Amino acid sequence: MKIDGITTRSIWLEADGHSIGIFDQRALPWSIERLILSEMEQAADAIATMATRGAPLIGAVAAYGLAMALRQDSSDQALEAAHKHLAATRPTAVNLRWALDRVAAHVRPLPQHRRPAAAYAEAARICDEDEAMNRAIGAAGLPLIREIAARKPGQPVNILMHCNPGWLATVDWGTATAPIYLAHDEGLPVHVWVDETRPRNQGALTAFELAEHGVPHSYVTDNAGGLLMQQGLVDMVILGTDRVTANGDVCNKIGTYLKALAAHAHDVPFYVALPDSTYDPATPDGASVPIEERNGKEVSTVTGPDTEGVMRQITVTRSPVRNPAFDITPAALVTGYVTPRGVLRGAEELASLIKE
Repeated sequence: MKIDGITTRSIWLEADGHSIGIFDQRALPWSIERLILSEMEQAADAIATMATRGAPLIGAVAAYGLAMALRQDSSDQALEAAHKHLAATRPTAVNLRWALDRVAAHVRPLPQHRRPAAAYAEAARICDEDEAMNRAIGAAGLPLIREIAARKPGQPVNILMHCNPGWLATVDWGTATAPIYLAHDEGLPVHVWVDETRPRNQGALTAFELAEHGVPHSYVTDNAGGLLMQQGLVDMVILGTDRVTANGDVCNKIGTYLKALAAHAHDVPFYVALPDSTYDPATPDGASVPIEERNGKEVSTVTGPDTEGVMRQITVTRSPVRNPAFDITPAALVTGYVTPRGVLRGAEELASLIKE
C-alpha cells in the first residue's frame, strides 16, 4: 500500500541483506519514522514495546528476529533460546509462535552453516504468503460489500471497524481493510466508522491508512458504535483478530466483544477477517486464551503532540488501573469468518483450514 504517496510494505529487508526495516507505530500518525532492526534483541524489543503491532506483522518480525539470532549463533541451543525469548514478547497473538515454530522446524534438520540463510528465506516466504493471503481475504470479503451496496444504490456502505486490522498490522493490504480497499478501488461508495480503540488508539492508525488510500471515514469514540447501530448507520462490522480458537471464539483487541453484542442486538452482520496463521485449533475455546495484561500507564496517561508539535504526556487519573489488552467474542456472535478461502460460517468450516 502507500505511505507518503510511496508504495511500500510494512516490513522490508534492508540493502545489507540481514537487517529489516519497519515503521515505528508508536510515532504514527503524528510522524513517519522507520526503525532498522539488525539483531534479535532489537526485534524482540520492537514487538514487546509495540513499536510494531498486529498479529501477522509481529509474526513476520519474529521470524526475521530468529534468523538474526541464527546469524550470530546457529547452534541448537541458540535456536531454542532465541525461539523462547521471542515467543515471550507477546502472549496472546498466535501468529507470533506460529511463525517462530515454522522457521525453527524449517532449519532444525539442516547443518548449522546453512541455517541462517534458510531462516531468512523462510521469513521472506512468510511475508510473501501473508501479502497474498490478505489480498485473497479482500477478494473474499468484497462480495459482502457489493451485496450491501446493491441494496442501497447511491448511498454509502457504512462499515464499523475496531483497532487496526490494516496493512500496518500485516505485511500488506491488511485483513479487515483489504475488502474495503478493493471496494473503494472498484468505485463502490464506502464509509468507515473508525473506533479510536483506547488505550493505545490504534484506530488512529486505521484512520491514517484510510486517509492515505482516499477512503471516506469518520473517527469516533469506542462507545459510539452502539448508538450508530441503533440509528441504522452501520451496515456491517468487520475487524481482524489475534486468535480464533477451535470452536470459533475470537480473541481481539479489548472492546471487540461489546461491538459484537451491539451488532447482535441490532441485526448488524459481524465479520472477522483472518489469515490461516491466526486460526488456532490447538486452543479449544476463548476461555483457554491467555489475555495479556499491559501496564496501567497506557490507560492513566495520554501521549500526543501539542499545538506546536511537541510530544507531551498527560496524566488523566491516579487511580489504580486494570489494562487487559484483549477480550473474547463468542463464536455465536460471529456472522462469518472472512478467510483466503472465502467466507466461512461456524467452527466446522473453520476446521477446513487445517484440512487444506
